[in-house]
Amino acid sequence: MPFSETLQKPSVKFTLFLMLIAYLFSFAIRLIWVWHFKDTPEFYWNGQIMINTNDGYFFASGVQKALWGMHADNPLVPGFWDRGLVFVTAILVKILPFSFETIILYMPAIFSGLIVVPLILLGRLYGNIWWGFLAALLASITWSYYNRTMIGYYDSDQLALIFPFFILYFLIHFLKTRDLKSVLFAALFFALYPFAYAPAGPVAGAIILFYLIYIFFLYYRNRDISLLQSAGILLLSAIPIPLISPYNFVSNILMSIMAFLIYKRTKISEKRYILITIILLFIYLYFGHIAQHIMAKVITYTNTGTDKIGLHFYDVFQTIREAGKIPFDTFAKRISGSQFGFFLSMIGYVVLIYRHRSFLLSVPLLGIGFFAYWGGLRFTVYAVPVAALGSVYLFWVIGEFFRNRQVQYLFTALATVGMLYPNIQHVIDYRVPTVFNHSEVTDLDTLKKLSSPKDYTLTWWDYGYPLWFYSGTNTLIDGGKHRHDNFLISKILQTDSPILAAKLARLSVEKYVQSQLSYKKYLTAGKRWDSISPEFKLLDKHGQYYHSNKGMISNVLFRDNQPDQKDPNLFLDQLKEGLIPLPKKTRDVYLYLPYRMMGIFPTVMVFGNIDLTTGNALRKPIFYPTSARGERNGQILFANGMLFDLRKGVLHIGNHEEKVAKFVVTQNAKGNHIKVEDQRYHLDGNLIVVYLKSYGRFVIMDRQTFQSMYVQMFMLGRYDKRYFEPVVVSPYSRIYRLKI
Repeated sequence: MPFSETLQKPSVKFTLFLMLIAYLFSFAIRLIWVWHFKDTPEFYWNGQIMINTNDGYFFASGVQKALWGMHADNPLVPGFWDRGLVFVTAILVKILPFSFETIILYMPAIFSGLIVVPLILLGRLYGNIWWGFLAALLASITWSYYNRTMIGYYDSDQLALIFPFFILYFLIHFLKTRDLKSVLFAALFFALYPFAYAPAGPVAGAIILFYLIYIFFLYYRNRDISLLQSAGILLLSAIPIPLISPYNFVSNILMSIMAFLIYKRTKISEKRYILITIILLFIYLYFGHIAQHIMAKVITYTNTGTDKIGLHFYDVFQTIREAGKIPFDTFAKRISGSQFGFFLSMIGYVVLIYRHRSFLLSVPLLGIGFFAYWGGLRFTVYAVPVAALGSVYLFWVIGEFFRNRQVQYLFTALATVGMLYPNIQHVIDYRVPTVFNHSEVTDLDTLKKLSSPKDYTLTWWDYGYPLWFYSGTNTLIDGGKHRHDNFLISKILQTDSPILAAKLARLSVEKYVQSQLSYKKYLTAGKRWDSISPEFKLLDKHGQYYHSNKGMISNVLFRDNQPDQKDPNLFLDQLKEGLIPLPKKTRDVYLYLPYRMMGIFPTVMVFGNIDLTTGNALRKPIFYPTSARGERNGQILFANGMLFDLRKGVLHIGNHEEKVAKFVVTQNAKGNHIKVEDQRYHLDGNLIVVYLKSYGRFVIMDRQTFQSMYVQMFMLGRYDKRYFEPVVVSPYSRIYRLKI
């Protein structure tokens, strides 16, 4: 049979063959990252390259807990049944002959490649498998989708698109065939979606609500009862009520199957179908809180500023790159690889909708992708497969003008190669490193040997999950719990008072542990409100404070938004002066100060440099890491454009001069001792220039920042022996144990 006829009437075997080719293409492109770093020993641990996303260690710690019972004292680590990725990974580690590290490294490439299946099936459904195949090639490696599913990006994002696009395929298949089995398959994917991808609620809600609106108009036109049946089955797959099992997805699957069997075997009047659908819709809207979830996501990712109620904590989403407005060029490239490709995709999508109205069901996914322009780059990924389908379809339609089927196939393929090129080039250039290097993990492994699983390590939230995984200790803030308690860690890191840093660290950890024990008692006592200690009764009488805020201890310390709310500034002064007694020590507390924090230290300081009673900044800290571009005649030109005159002790910033108080040179010596030399200049100067000779970096900072715990304890190796003792010292990190 000629190739063109094979494409027009593809057999099951040929369809599977194309799926295999597209899948292998997706996997092979992702191997480029491994090829780049296969000979980089600093990226290896336990004989394998480490993962390259911080959040991956959240799930990896969950697998440690599920398989080996680790993290028993950490209430935030997910268990076997808590997250789908933990569930699947734990099973794979059990049954496969590969190491844990190898499995989590390659899992993103293995699972994300499945996106090609629904796209090829969509092409086959409309009699154009060539369109589906080429769109699958493009979607599987397009900029945004690749970034969040590359090898090493061990995160539930690898499953985020698979489910909605299988749902899209089965719903469109139902609309073309009116086969309820397709709706049942869509319902199964709906039920499993939140388990596989925790933030799926708003996405699933948008899809199901748009589908209901779509079939409402179809039903109004032709009165097809199967449309009402599909609505009932789909709604039962999404209602979050654990009627049969404590795990919603089990209940949803069973209810969907039951509805399917009842609808197939029982004759029900049209009015009853309408009534059932309306009742299920109201139940879904009420218990699913769909509108609230969608609006909450919108508000979360578009909000800026500080909290408006109670104390004015700084909003963390202002500092997350994924949650900020992005330039149109970046927006377009992440969706299609280039601005030109993006415009072609949108034109093709309009043509596709015009010819096949059922593809209107993809509007919610495209809309979520477009929300990225305001809400942050992470959302662009949802538009990628839709854009791929649109662009390739446009090429196919243009190819019709050739009036030769073989030429049409060739033109569509060549045009798709043009779309693939910038995306493959991006893959080649995108050399994101591992989260930590071997030396940094060695430091954490040393901490693991020194510490107990009940101990706490305090550091910035970026490093929370990796700390769980490699050190086995607990944290106050991490990738998921990083709101109000950021203030506490920021204050500890930037204060110039070792007394305050030590006391605040001890108080925060012990109070947090007490709050968790109190909440655990509340749960085991059948959620009796009187079982919670009075100190931790905040916000409501149903324990929602602990569930929604994950026990933010800053709320407890400052009594945030309560009648007896404290003045944090006065509280910290009293703590420093010894007027607030410290709880009894129950565990060790460590302070983790990594070299890599230097790049984000200005951001770290923002959260603690705030008057919580007003929301205003306390001061304007200065901290500019840079490097030397050149030196001549006693003057150093920095990469940031500043010029430092070593003879006069003056820093030239643009057209004006700033006096430098002193120039400090540090160098790592034997035994990881830090040798410090300083040249004093102006007594009235506010700036200090620090040259970290061993790293080849300069840091320009103000006097107060120079006295901060991070600068003194990491850069200079100076610490108050009454409160701290170093336990891990290396060029990459310094870890101190709290002595009080």
